[in-house]
Amino acid sequence: PLIKLWLLLLKVACSNVFGPVLPCLILLFFLTGLDAELSYVRNDVVNHYALSFNLLIPSETNNLHFTWHAKSKVEYKLGFQVHDPMAMALPQANISLQGEVPRTLSVFRVELSCTGRLDSDVTILMQLNLTINSSKNITVLNFKRRKMCYKKLEPEVKSPTADKNSSKAIFDPVNAAPTTSTRVFYISVGVCCAVIFLVAIILAVLHLHSMKRIELDDSISDSSSSQGLSQPSTQTTQYLRADTPNNATPVTSYPTLRIEKNDLKSVTLMEAKAKVKDIAISRERITLKDVLQEGTFGRIFHGILIEEKDPSKEKQVFVKTVKDQASEVQVTMMLTESCKLRGLHHRNLLPITHVCIEEGEKPMVLLPYMNWGNLKLFLRQCKLVEANNPQAISQQDLVHMAIQIACGMSYLARREVIHKDLAARNCVIDDALQVKITDNALSRDLFPMDYHCLGDNENRPVRWMALESLVNNEFSSASDVWAFGVTLWELMTLGQTPYVDIDPFEMAAYLKDGYRIAQPINCPDELFAVMACCWALDPEERPKFQQLVQCLTEFHAALGAYV
Repeated sequence: PLIKLWLLLLKVACSNVFGPVLPCLILLFFLTGLDAELSYVRNDVVNHYALSFNLLIPSETNNLHFTWHAKSKVEYKLGFQVHDPMAMALPQANISLQGEVPRTLSVFRVELSCTGRLDSDVTILMQLNLTINSSKNITVLNFKRRKMCYKKLEPEVKSPTADKNSSKAIFDPVNAAPTTSTRVFYISVGVCCAVIFLVAIILAVLHLHSMKRIELDDSISDSSSSQGLSQPSTQTTQYLRADTPNNATPVTSYPTLRIEKNDLKSVTLMEAKAKVKDIAISRERITLKDVLQEGTFGRIFHGILIEEKDPSKEKQVFVKTVKDQASEVQVTMMLTESCKLRGLHHRNLLPITHVCIEEGEKPMVLLPYMNWGNLKLFLRQCKLVEANNPQAISQQDLVHMAIQIACGMSYLARREVIHKDLAARNCVIDDALQVKITDNALSRDLFPMDYHCLGDNENRPVRWMALESLVNNEFSSASDVWAFGVTLWELMTLGQTPYVDIDPFEMAAYLKDGYRIAQPINCPDELFAVMACCWALDPEERPKFQQLVQCLTEFHAALGAYV
């Protein structure tokens, strides 16, 4: 069943423990800009793993909120400990430190205030003792948190007893002559500023020269597009209606890497071939072996590439190509979309290496070979018990895959590149569980159920798209973060399709109402909270990829401690 997320708060089931009288406790904590709920008592069992998990509180967060209630009389005592009182004052609650748990659902607040005296990573312990009916029946709950406190920078205050003459020499530039060291300092600063200004002028001239060269190249080719990866811009539009004029996007700083306009259909096959001419190789060097994937008009082969300098050496490659019935537009889209990662270098990216565009032959695109192939197909193979050789995959392995994808996306975000189609189908994996992100060439043909046309003649990955992308065609690194959250859900479900019961035409309204895909079976609350952070309606509230890398790395380490 689908779970509605109200204000993106995780609705976690909560029940009483040790009979019908112990209160239900849910801790609300702030993680990378999003409120989320974490259940500590569920199905009559205390979640000791959650209690032992020492959550990191952002430095700007000063309040924790707790929701609780009891069905009968339960007395409580509340206490706090701070390991570094110089950095943080003792936490204060807006309720008394002892009393009776309310019978109705209530919220109390705990205030965490840094003193500002020094920088420190402060560990906070909140202890809640619950007494049920008699003093002998006591349950103790310990909540551990960490928070970074920083020293406040205070302005320098001159002592009132300081010598008046020396004070005047320091603070009165009119009457006091600068010392020799002061002159040297100002001269040094001036020289440094002049050098920086000169370097900035040189870089600006070089950049303008490069921009003019790209504009000249674009004017010759008339029109080109960037549907998959592009530079972030408020004007960037991935999918255009047939009656919508092209929206110009900023040209890239990598002259031959991408086609830079938005209407793929405006690019001719000749122009697409011209873009990849510098990496074209002879058809004689390529040997096609097994067909790995096949669609209506496209195929992916396992191939062999003969080294140009040493014909005795060979290496394995993926070969993307099209069938005879493929139209010229489909061939052009395969070539242009294959170039989206070209020129980028990262251990978790898989850009193309060569193309074959000889006359009389169907164009071929070559990528380095990963022997377990497409990540989505691999995950589904792991799920099929009846498969001949089912791959044993652990939750720790899946989190490690997510970390690799987040690392690759973090690199793209630093290079100001937007993927726009991040999903398990656009990743590949090898037998060492190394994951690499690829382009989306042929994905619409090979995975047709993942793409839908919403009446504008463009197939798009509706179930992976953020709300602002669906409604306003706005794409950014934040929309890639949304897609990463869905990809993480794919990993934890071993390749299931998200929002499978939702009509694609209803997705925007569904998301706007606050609904999200349900928490996967056997997915820890902490990991689902990370997914929910990625699905915040406001793009500014979603975490950055670097934050996701850090969060998932810490969670992976915590999993290793229990394995």
